[in-house]
Amino acid sequence: MLRVSKVPRPCSWGLEGFKKLNSKVISELPTHELLQKLGYIKQPNAGLVHWLPLGLSVLRSIENIIHKRMREIDGIEVSLSTLSNSDVWKKTGRWNNNELFKLKDSKQNDYCLVPTCEEEITAIINNQINSYKNLPLMVYQITRKYRDEKRPRAGLLRGREFIMKDAYSFHKDEEDALFFFEKVNEAYKKIFSDLKIPFTSAKADSGDIGGNLSLEWHYIHNTGEDTLLVCDECNTVSNVEVALSFPQEDTKLADEAKVKYYLTKDNNTLVCLYYPAGRTLVPNFVSEQVPDVDFTKTNEDEIISKFLEDEESFLTKQIVRVMDCRLHDRSNFPDMKVPYHRGSFSTLTDIPLVEAQEGEICGKCENGTLKAHKSIEVGHTFYLGDRYSKSMNAQFIDEDGISKKFLMGCYGIGVSRLIAAIAEVTRDEIGLNWPAVIAPYHITVIHAPGERINQFDLIFQELKNQGFKIEEDVRDLTNISVGKKLKESKMLGIPLQIIVGKLFPKIEIEVRGKRYITKELEIEKLFKEKEKQYQWEIIKDINNKDCPEKHIVHIDGLVDVIKSLLKDL
Repeated sequence: MLRVSKVPRPCSWGLEGFKKLNSKVISELPTHELLQKLGYIKQPNAGLVHWLPLGLSVLRSIENIIHKRMREIDGIEVSLSTLSNSDVWKKTGRWNNNELFKLKDSKQNDYCLVPTCEEEITAIINNQINSYKNLPLMVYQITRKYRDEKRPRAGLLRGREFIMKDAYSFHKDEEDALFFFEKVNEAYKKIFSDLKIPFTSAKADSGDIGGNLSLEWHYIHNTGEDTLLVCDECNTVSNVEVALSFPQEDTKLADEAKVKYYLTKDNNTLVCLYYPAGRTLVPNFVSEQVPDVDFTKTNEDEIISKFLEDEESFLTKQIVRVMDCRLHDRSNFPDMKVPYHRGSFSTLTDIPLVEAQEGEICGKCENGTLKAHKSIEVGHTFYLGDRYSKSMNAQFIDEDGISKKFLMGCYGIGVSRLIAAIAEVTRDEIGLNWPAVIAPYHITVIHAPGERINQFDLIFQELKNQGFKIEEDVRDLTNISVGKKLKESKMLGIPLQIIVGKLFPKIEIEVRGKRYITKELEIEKLFKEKEKQYQWEIIKDINNKDCPEKHIVHIDGLVDVIKSLLKDL
């Protein structure tokens, strides 16, 4: 609890434009600029952020929610070094990542600023755990991470320094690893439900992290950089990178085809992927039909040369042509770049090979139509298998005394990114609009003109004793009006404004916060029970954007009403 009169207002942090913020200006401001103007953060340079008191309060509240849910699934908190030696990164093949911040010490040893900690935590567990009896095990941390983002933008959404919750689990077998993967996903559902804002999870590509199973966690919003595809029949949600689709029956098939070559891992089969010109190929889609394709080799000349290099065995080699389902027999196909004979040649047709598009048929149920939604990614969970334990030779002794590689999962939430996403999704022309559970204050208590200062102090103390986070605004009313105080509080996104004034012993409560739940509200249930006892009046005016809802309640019912309101907001 802090008194406004003792804490610098946003304009005191060098944000001289605060007084000029009106609905038009606010509507046009990017969210990261609004967060700066309202004193939550300060960006000294692109991609870097200083956390000011208001922003730090929101950050800590989100961290507390995450800590609670991680501990419920027996997560053990750690805090790993920000610096990581290049040796472990070279073992896993990730040292050449061009987004790593790299540096040398005085002895010319190579280090990086960690973007994630799979290598370091695998090395630690390999050193500390040697028996199946200690498994499963999950450790997590909430720390700063770093990425050499070439084009940092949108403030907290894409920065060079960011705050992340990263967790890593270790298991004796795949059954246990997959069970725990689902257990963590259930914890993620609770975390995002705690934040009150509608969210979705989507099947996704594992990217540089690796592994063969992953889920992304998103807020649907038209400013997002990601695209999710949702089936209107089976409700499957997938990132555009992994969504399978088929063309509608009346779709004109493509006349021009392109081809991309790959080899199988034994170099004995040339895989030719044909797809429509103008569409984006997703090579992984062929894995079910040709499961041992080596997607790491992408240079066409090198692939063809490798396939042809052994003349003696060439006659035993195979060529597999895979045709995307949007091509037809008369499509213009590129010439084959290698000699072939009928015995070495096979063709697979009607295979989805390109990124899905809105309006196409869902590849899972093959019945529904895909609808595209822009979204903001805020979390990602991965089943890694032995991606890291194999390359780092991390192993344990199982029940039969046999050495086995750990199977792993990793689970991330971009905490600073989450703050930016929530601000983006909930803001309006008035300003920010935080869910009560993470707002820097639950309530702004405003003393209107009059002779009620003693009652004001009593109310303030009672609310403080009840554990509410309170902003007390006792600034001189000769310099700032009640209306101005209300405007500032609502602009900052504080859910409730309480006015102690001429109606005393009745108190005015203005509701700023949004409600996202569809079930019966706590405030509605309480109103049915206590309307007469609390001399309670609810005034709603949906056309009044500054105050669409106001409660006037006797002081005896103030605490109960506030508690009910905050549960819904």
